[in-house]
Amino acid sequence: MTAPPPSPRTSATATASNSPFASPSSSGSSPSPSGSTSASNSPSASSDSGFAQLSPAVAARLDTAVKQVMREANVPGAMVSLSAPGKGDYVRAFGVADKATGAPIKTNMYMRIGSETKTFTVTALLQLVDQGKVHLDDPIGKYISGVPNGDKITLRQLAEMRSGLFNYSEDDGFVKALLSDPTKPFTPQQLLDYSFKHPVLSQPGKVFFYCNTNLILLGLVVEKQSGMPLHDYITQKVLKPAGLTHTSFPTDAAFPSPHAQGYTNQTLNGKVAVTTDWNPSWGWAAGAMISDLNDLKSWARVLATGTLLSRQTQAQRLKSVPTTIQGASYGLGIFNVQGWIGHNGSLPGYESLTMYLPEAKATLVVLINTDIVHDKHEPTTLLGRAITQIVTPAHVYNLPVTEPHASTSPSPSSK
Repeated sequence: MTAPPPSPRTSATATASNSPFASPSSSGSSPSPSGSTSASNSPSASSDSGFAQLSPAVAARLDTAVKQVMREANVPGAMVSLSAPGKGDYVRAFGVADKATGAPIKTNMYMRIGSETKTFTVTALLQLVDQGKVHLDDPIGKYISGVPNGDKITLRQLAEMRSGLFNYSEDDGFVKALLSDPTKPFTPQQLLDYSFKHPVLSQPGKVFFYCNTNLILLGLVVEKQSGMPLHDYITQKVLKPAGLTHTSFPTDAAFPSPHAQGYTNQTLNGKVAVTTDWNPSWGWAAGAMISDLNDLKSWARVLATGTLLSRQTQAQRLKSVPTTIQGASYGLGIFNVQGWIGHNGSLPGYESLTMYLPEAKATLVVLINTDIVHDKHEPTTLLGRAITQIVTPAHVYNLPVTEPHASTSPSPSSK
């Protein structure tokens, strides 16, 4: 028998991934299909924003740094978008979308975004808070029966990863079921069943533990209190108001075109496999969504500045608590990593990173078509670190991974 594979990541690995905020800025051009870099000639926004002018020389340094990480970490293809008002725009595509054909990756391609889905699910929940349909300090047992400690665990604790529940994507039976037939659909209740057969790991509110189970429960709360399927609610109430026309919540393995092929070693035999047609239903509210570079650039601002929420509720989202990840804190479905606010995402074959730096009003988006960990780090963490070392040396993005998993991001053992 083969050794059990790592649990699927939909990261936060200690990624913050599949990972943490005024209205979207109008600055920044949309990515060209082939990928391009532009450096604005507009004056610096302010000398104290801590964000480098994206001059041709800086763009060249970024090109070199990204290519070096891709070479060392064996990343097939990557898309990068970096911008800040008055500082210019850097939009690039590197490498291939398909290793078999050598077709280049392009900046208009759709990608699976793993745990970034959490930011949409929690936004949906917080909209219901604003509508008075739920309260953050309600126990989950008020809405969903059968949850261990359900009379004690609050919606807030679920969203801030302090519920104490077991992460279903780390259950050996779940991992075997997923990797034995990656095209198989899972229901939310099946996912919860994998979690609830385990004892709780800690009492509610005591310990940060990145856990996909939390988001499955919050997704069910959104459905129950809105009267709509989660994918419909997010489409109608989150994506449309945010103007995200290239973002979707699939209910099957459908993948819009054009898209890149995904590559993972999270397989039963440990060999690299193509994951493009794997069914993301196992990540559901924690990691099933699809987006592109330009939509995520917009979402970084919407998420960080709270344009879909009341000011009071947005403040609740951004109130972060310490984590087990050095240099990172976590709010309600959102990370703060050395000042960069947003989330990362990881699931077999794909990784994403979408962050916002408030003081510079800067956005950083990275999308890649592999989730294969390099030297105990998610590839998007390596890329995020290399990029921010150049443009924001006072705010270097870094989320170390402690162990591989099937993630829908972060890992202090992540999903």
